[in-house]
Amino acid sequence: MLTKRIIPCLDVDGGRVVKGVNFIDIIDAGDPSELAKFYNSEGADELVFLDITASSDRRETMVNVVEKVSAEVFIPLTVGGGIRSVEDMGNMLDAGADKVSINSAAVNNPKLIEDCSKRFGSQCVVVAIDAKRYNSTWIVYTHGGRKKTQYNAVEWANRACGLGAGELLVTSIDQDGKQDGYDNELLCRISSNVKIPLIASGGAGKLNHFLSAFNEGQADAVLAASLFHFGKITIKDLKVYLQQNDINVRI
Repeated sequence: MLTKRIIPCLDVDGGRVVKGVNFIDIIDAGDPSELAKFYNSEGADELVFLDITASSDRRETMVNVVEKVSAEVFIPLTVGGGIRSVEDMGNMLDAGADKVSINSAAVNNPKLIEDCSKRFGSQCVVVAIDAKRYNSTWIVYTHGGRKKTQYNAVEWANRACGLGAGELLVTSIDQDGKQDGYDNELLCRISSNVKIPLIASGGAGKLNHFLSAFNEGQADAVLAASLFHFGKITIKDLKVYLQQNDINVRI
């Protein structure tokens, strides 16, 4: 039985880790390399580094910051934000990333998923999906939640899987930073339609929210930022709680 993963997320803007609510109201949360080092020692299973304004500002992900972060961690590192080409993904992998997350560029050019998968292997390709609920469905947004697309989130997840994505990082914009739980309906709808791992993101606030994401959302991993950055929940306490509730985690 595969273990479930706990993944802290470093949202970076201007070289600093930040956190907001519903993708806005951004506040400073610390130095990325220092936080990465801390989470590595705390028992995180993986780490996600997202340059949250690279796409909206139309610039490349900060390679020097990625290099500093990768030097501090000995767990898998996923990097995203501003990745627009196969070459960009190669640069991130060369800088020390184990996996690369693509979002806006993949929506604009779905073939990018296929090209990156063929070049580096699907295990390196994470497709991030930022989704917002509209009545009984969810719509995909790009550029850090700033641009609405015409894509249905579940349909887009299915297509990304077919093009060679190795993993999905699904964030509910509605729940992001509110700390009142993941959108488990969205997670379950996607996870039941694809055959690749799904990382749940957006909304963790209590221990039982993580448990629900695994049980109700059928997630393979859970991602959180605010709770971990500001010490409201520790990774160790979370893993003990999950283990006590029959979730297989690495202690």
